[in-house]
Amino acid sequence: MTKTTRYGLIGCGMMGQEHIKNIALLPDTAVTAIFEPDAGMRAITAQLAPDAKFVESLGDLLAMAELDCVVITSPNFCHAAQITEIAAKRPLPLLVEKPLLTDPDDIPTLTQIAASYPAPIWVAMEYRYMPPIAALLQDADAVTGGTRLLTIREHRFPFLPKVGNWNRFSQQTGGTFVEKCCHFFDLMRLIIGTDPIRVMASAGQDVNHLDETYDGAVPDILDNGYVIVDFEGGARALLELCMFAEGARYQEVISAVGAAGKIEAHVPGPTRFWPADLGPSPTPILEISPRAPKRPEIREIPVDPTLLEAGDHNGSTFYQHQGFLALLHGARSQPDVSFEDGLWAVRIGMAAQQSAATGQAVAL
Repeated sequence: MTKTTRYGLIGCGMMGQEHIKNIALLPDTAVTAIFEPDAGMRAITAQLAPDAKFVESLGDLLAMAELDCVVITSPNFCHAAQITEIAAKRPLPLLVEKPLLTDPDDIPTLTQIAASYPAPIWVAMEYRYMPPIAALLQDADAVTGGTRLLTIREHRFPFLPKVGNWNRFSQQTGGTFVEKCCHFFDLMRLIIGTDPIRVMASAGQDVNHLDETYDGAVPDILDNGYVIVDFEGGARALLELCMFAEGARYQEVISAVGAAGKIEAHVPGPTRFWPADLGPSPTPILEISPRAPKRPEIREIPVDPTLLEAGDHNGSTFYQHQGFLALLHGARSQPDVSFEDGLWAVRIGMAAQQSAATGQAVAL
C-alpha cells in the first residue's frame, strides 16, 4: 500500500491556495495541517482542504507527528524567522516560496542553518517549470551555442491586494526586484550557467499605488525598471519590468542569443485575467531562430487546462510539486532549486534595489 505524503502549510493566501490546489492533483498526498493567522484566508482554505487541521502557531504545526514536509507560503518578511524556528524545533523537508529572505542581515544565519540542515530545502522558483520556459531551458544551449545575451521582459499587471497590504512596502517585500524579480535572476543564472559579478539598475514608481495610503504611509514599491547583470565569462542579461502593461497577449518574453542562433519563449499571463469576449487565452509559444541556415520556427507549447485552472503560473506549480514529491520519495537526490540558488536570486535582487536607489553599479 502506498503511503500518503502529508504536508504542513504555513500561510494560505493567494499563493498558498495555489499550492494546495496543485498538491491535490498529485497521487497519495494530503494537506494535513495549516497555520494561517488570517480568518478570511482560513475560511477560503477550509473549502480547498476540508480535512486539514488549522493550528494556532508554527510550533503547533511542527508538533504534529504525522507531517512529512512543510511548505512555506507566508509573507516574504516571515520566511527567515520561520526557517530558523523549523530548523531548531523539527527540520522537516522544506519547500520555501521565494524570496528566501528580505533582510541582508539574515543571510549569515540562514546560510549557516542551510549548511547543516539534515533534510532538503527546495526554493520555490515556479518560472523554471512553466512549459514554454522549460522548453527554452532544454534547448537553449543547442540553439544558441551558449547564451551570450539574455533578455527577460515582463509586462504585467500591478501587484494584487494581499492580507494586511504587506506587499505594498519594500521593508516587507524586500523591494520589487527581490519580491517579483528573483524568479528572473534565478533564470539568468540557470540559462547563462555562471555567476553574476555586477548589477546595474534604473527604476522608479511612476504609476501604481500612488493614490493609496495605509496607516498614513504611501506604498514605495517600484513599478518599472531595467536591470543589467554582467556574468563571469562575459555574458550579460537584461531585465525589463513594467507593472502597468497588462493589456498585451504575452506577459513574459525571454530571449536567449548566442553565436549559433536565438531562442525565445512567449508566456501569457494568468488565464483568469484574459477577457472572455476575446475567446481562448493565448497559447504559449517557443520561437527558434538559427542563424544559418535561416529557418525560423514557431512551436506552440500548450498547457494542460486542468493545470491552468489550478493556479496563475501556467501549470508550473504542479510540475514543481511533482519534483518535490519525487525528492521526498527518494527518486531524486537533490532539490532542483537549492538554498544557494535561492540566495543568489535574492542577492541579485538586493543589488538591483541598491543600484536603482544610488545610481551606481553594485559588484557581487
